[in-house]
Amino acid sequence: MKKDEVPQDKGNLSKSNMKELVYATDENGSYTTALSTGWEPKTIALSNSIDEINERIAAAKEQVKSGEVSPIVYFMEFSKMDISVLSSYVGMWQWRVKRHFKPVVFAKLSDKILQKYAETFNISVEELRNFKTD
Repeated sequence: MKKDEVPQDKGNLSKSNMKELVYATDENGSYTTALSTGWEPKTIALSNSIDEINERIAAAKEQVKSGEVSPIVYFMEFSKMDISVLSSYVGMWQWRVKRHFKPVVFAKLSDKILQKYAETFNISVEELRNFKTD
């Protein structure tokens, strides 16, 4: 898009008086940079993504509350991770991490393993072990 056509819609950045750096073409057809306050389609997509993430976090919290899964699932969702990312952070196979999602297995985990998860989620072992869903 041309530099003078860079969208200046109201978006998430316009609320904080910030601007995003984007690439555009100048009058000679060369690439240059321009500032944009937002672009409505991008704002809508970002808003939808944030809503979906919040729904997944809420669903995970309910699953922990009902005893379906361990708190690891909630903190994984809250940290915007998936199993592959989490397993790489804690240094365990994906199948092993998935096994830790089971409340019965989670209850038997050693402090050493819980510490790996706690460090990954930037919380204490006690917060992980005693997660409150209220």
